[in-house]
Amino acid sequence: MVVIWNDLACGEREATAVLVAINSIFQVVAFSLLGWFYLTVLPGWLGLDTQGLEVSVGQIALNVLVFLGVPLIAGFASRWIGEKRRGRDWYENRFLPRVGPWALYGLLFTIVLLFALQGEAITSSPFDVARIALPLLVYFALMWFVGLLLGKGLGLGYARSTTLAFTAAGNNFELAIAVAIGTFGAASGQALAGVVGPLIEVPVLVGLVYVSLWAARAWFHTDPYAPDTATTDLRRTP
Repeated sequence: MVVIWNDLACGEREATAVLVAINSIFQVVAFSLLGWFYLTVLPGWLGLDTQGLEVSVGQIALNVLVFLGVPLIAGFASRWIGEKRRGRDWYENRFLPRVGPWALYGLLFTIVLLFALQGEAITSSPFDVARIALPLLVYFALMWFVGLLLGKGLGLGYARSTTLAFTAAGNNFELAIAVAIGTFGAASGQALAGVVGPLIEVPVLVGLVYVSLWAARAWFHTDPYAPDTATTDLRRTP
């Protein structure tokens, strides 16, 4: 999804690809440790009740390897084999356009299935949905603005700054849904939280795309649709 938001906001595609790859590798390594910390260690520090919650690092790591590691390896393998046998032009212009949409189809199917399983919980417990939604709303907005302002402060230009902002704000709810289902079950409260994520992320980030395009002119003095948004300064335009 980060790639989609970045394209809509006229960010830098190359930087997005690098950040997404780094993020994927980091998640394979750190996701299980972070899950163990937030589910086991942090609740104890805050005095929260963790009775009945039994989650191991190995269980989370296995789900991460299945749902993220396997597709990551398959992606590298398909590119290596495809380019070696048929060439880069065939792989990028023939193979990827045919295979790429299936990732979105699979995600949409999973979300529809989860809504079918969690529909009653969503409609009967609106307060629980609101408790999940409000922190996510704050998270998306805060991380996006921090990322954009940090990029501007570092002099990265609009294209790279907006790429940094949307990468920071993206929470990879696809992996969160997969791990929640694999660890706690499709009818669990954790899966419900995963379903609420896209409900909040999609409209919020669509709105932030418009804010980003406005900020290109107001803060960066740049035309976001120019060929090189990193160097096009409207103040120098006659």
